[in-house]
Amino acid sequence: MYTSHVEPTYLDRHPKVRDALNFLVFVILVIIGTVLINTYIFRSFSVVGPSMETTMYTSDRLIVNRIPVTIANLQNESYIPDRGQIVVFKNPRFVEGAREEYIVKRVIAFPSERVTVKDGVLSVYNDEHPDGYQPDETFKHGTPSSPSSGDTDMVVPDGTLFVAGDHREGQFSLDSRNQLGTIPYFDIIGPVSVRIWPLPKITTF
Repeated sequence: MYTSHVEPTYLDRHPKVRDALNFLVFVILVIIGTVLINTYIFRSFSVVGPSMETTMYTSDRLIVNRIPVTIANLQNESYIPDRGQIVVFKNPRFVEGAREEYIVKRVIAFPSERVTVKDGVLSVYNDEHPDGYQPDETFKHGTPSSPSSGDTDMVVPDGTLFVAGDHREGQFSLDSRNQLGTIPYFDIIGPVSVRIWPLPKITTF
């Protein structure tokens, strides 16, 4: 009978090094997984400011669904949310060092539609509603404040969305009615899916 002797490997002889390497691999996999999840599946954001009151408040924690954006990108298309959906997008006027890199607002109108704000009433004009209608009355989640401040009359440019906060009185919301302008499709992070904090106000959108 013959037996063979197998020399232990370096890692067998140095279990602490092996454990450290295993931990390092674990950390790297967690980082890669987190990046992939944030890029393609979902992201988390906190609300700052009063622009979406009374639908959302400062410190509300939101989960944004990245999946429809990912699917659209894989098909080499732009993701287009539904009217009335609440979306998070990258501020097209963001300046490095400023706070508002990402903004949450409600989708109001699409390219070629005319949007007016007159005498406190926000209206949308399109082929379906040539005489205009008030989309706020059709929203499923939240009720924008009334009246809507500002004096707006514009046609939404191609490849962009007209968005507005729900706190429409005064200067509480920076949105397409004022200095923010319309939002390019490619700046959209995704629709808000769930409010996970505070716990008593957990809500799906």
